[in-house]
Amino acid sequence: MTSYNAQKSRQWWAQRWLDLLDSYRFKKRLERARTYARQGNVLSIKFQGAKVSASVQGTEVEPYQVSLSLESFTEEQWGFAIETMSHRAFFAAKLLAGEMPQNIEEVFTANGVSLFPFSLSDIRSQCSCPDKANPCKHIGAVYYQLGDRFSEDPFVLFQLRGSSKDQIIAALRQLRSPKNIEETTELETVAAPVVSNRPDIAQFWRYDRPLDPSLVVIAPPVSSESIIDILGPIPLSIDGTGNSNFDATVSEAAIAYLSNAYGQVSQKAAISAMNL
Repeated sequence: MTSYNAQKSRQWWAQRWLDLLDSYRFKKRLERARTYARQGNVLSIKFQGAKVSASVQGTEVEPYQVSLSLESFTEEQWGFAIETMSHRAFFAAKLLAGEMPQNIEEVFTANGVSLFPFSLSDIRSQCSCPDKANPCKHIGAVYYQLGDRFSEDPFVLFQLRGSSKDQIIAALRQLRSPKNIEETTELETVAAPVVSNRPDIAQFWRYDRPLDPSLVVIAPPVSSESIIDILGPIPLSIDGTGNSNFDATVSEAAIAYLSNAYGQVSQKAAISAMNL
């Protein structure tokens, strides 16, 4: 298991999950749970459908067995939520990039459910240890480790609600595929192939056939800096003479415009790559 991450390195959705545990009034128990998570006492975490099973090494020779689950959404509730997401492709683009969209909860609340649990009582948990308190330190350690899992893969939270990453993405593709087929048909009707011995430069970067989804891998960048950040201030001037009459205000305005355009293009590229 990976070591327990510091708070500053966790994503907001993972911290939202851990805030539930941090609201627990027995703070000394939480300290022991954090220590267990940090020192690697959580030996394994496995998903069995929407249920989490974990082994946690305590003071005894044999590790304790922990189970944890949330109330799964019904098939109808998931259907409504995914249909809502299908109308806003950037949700899927964000998720496949390893990020949870800030307003993702709107998708679920609009359909009468909540993605995040409201309190610890919404989370069903059990431990084989003799401690009658719930959560005990072993359950708490699993909570913290799941926070790390959420940071790495936001779809883990969806799995706890009863739907896997593959199911969600497949449903999104199916809902949006008729539009893609229609657009592709229109392009093929308008653009007929030109037979020529000379290379067509305009067609060099165009590929009209669908790519195998398994070949498309979208991952967050190693650094949050864009090429605009790396290049720094742009040497612009009011009269167009260059550095001799540099104007910082003009340069900052240009950078702000380009940064906004860069973000929009990156998002559209991710959506196009997923064929959504």
